[in-house]
Amino acid sequence: MDTPNATLSGVVLSVSLRPGHSFSKTLAPEIRLVAGLGVEGDGHFGETVQHRSRVRDDPSQPNLRQAHLIHAELFEELDDKGFTVTPGELGENITTRGIDLLALPTGAILRIGPDARVELTGLRNPCRQIEAFQNGLVAAVLERTTDGRLIRKAGVMGVILSGGIVRVGDAIDVDLPASPHRPLEPV
Repeated sequence: MDTPNATLSGVVLSVSLRPGHSFSKTLAPEIRLVAGLGVEGDGHFGETVQHRSRVRDDPSQPNLRQAHLIHAELFEELDDKGFTVTPGELGENITTRGIDLLALPTGAILRIGPDARVELTGLRNPCRQIEAFQNGLVAAVLERTTDGRLIRKAGVMGVILSGGIVRVGDAIDVDLPASPHRPLEPV
């Protein structure tokens, strides 16, 4: 992944949105990404931060969490740990398959379908809503490396560079930024 021109690919498994600030999102046949704002019709749509706790801290912060993506492989891992989680239930807008989202660097660009472009800004930090959804789930989406570093598995966040319709089955191609790469950090 250190090659600036390397391209990875995957597919959109599902898309979801929900008005307001509910935890889980509703599956949809398609979503519309709007440049600089997010997922049209979703509760986190906007140029400035939309997450309630962050709005309380500073409502003028830029919205670095315009779209939330999770890799479907996480659901299989959770199933092996005794949890049943399906697309949209953890609040993601786009569920992917075939791309190790967590290994991508900050600034990686996901080209989704014919038009949409999402730039990754960071990791989703698992919150108490995940624990309220299923008891023990926060611990299941967190791990530690052998040196004690925390690994957050609850997906990645991004901003919309160019809008477009995203549908189930759309191809996803990844463009990596120039090296040196910066790992994703919580946003």
